[in-house]
Amino acid sequence: MVESDVVDCVFLAHRAKLIDYATPILGSREAAEDIVQDAFIRYMPAKTRINSSDQTLSYLYRIVRNLAFDVLKRKKIEKREAESSPPFWIVSRAEETPEQTVLLCDQIKTVTRILQTLPVEARMAVEMSRFGGFTLDEIAVQLDVSVATVHRHIRSAMVLIALELDLSKH
Repeated sequence: MVESDVVDCVFLAHRAKLIDYATPILGSREAAEDIVQDAFIRYMPAKTRINSSDQTLSYLYRIVRNLAFDVLKRKKIEKREAESSPPFWIVSRAEETPEQTVLLCDQIKTVTRILQTLPVEARMAVEMSRFGGFTLDEIAVQLDVSVATVHRHIRSAMVLIALELDLSKH
């Protein structure tokens, strides 16, 4: 039997057990399945000479364990980084000048005025996209129109806003 056939047979025969082994480490069966698949993929390119299916299985378990602990370590680092960054409201920011505040207020008034002149459907599409974070597909379903129509509404409104804001600068 060729070495890759031994690995395939061992992997297929013990895949469920490898997943069961990784699940308690990771706390998720889906994550364990991903790790086991990664372990198999990482094992295949290795040009090691394995003499028996027992050695192959041991090596696969070791790869699964190492990958699982790598995932845990990465999650721990990401969590620590997320906890270490202060909330946005505590970070000091450069104080705006009165002129910048007035300019921003004027720009907001301009955008509001333009949005009020749009047809209801177009205004809703822009507001859902820019302020609500909805996707074009979600907006199309909500407004009962095509995605192309939603895109056209948003694009047209954004062009109007950009032109008006550019004119107000001069």
